[in-house]
Amino acid sequence: MIVTQIIGWIGAIAYVLAYLLLSLEILKSDQELFHSLNTFGAICLVINALPVNDYPTIAVNTVWGLIGVVSIIRIIRKRKYVV
Repeated sequence: MIVTQIIGWIGAIAYVLAYLLLSLEILKSDQELFHSLNTFGAICLVINALPVNDYPTIAVNTVWGLIGVVSIIRIIRKRKYVV
């Protein structure tokens, strides 16, 4: 197994873990960790898809990762204003 495949598997595990923890109500969708796991998973899957030019996977995971980053930024900004 090559390094990019290992990275891809780690990303897939991060996605599934985020969804599992959300479904079990251990995490909530307004928590940084949930979005961090999704963003990390997206980055890993993009890395996995780049060498084989898997453009649909690259596109969807880029968008998924950007959604995660925007969500994390919003959570941090919201937390700054709540005292």
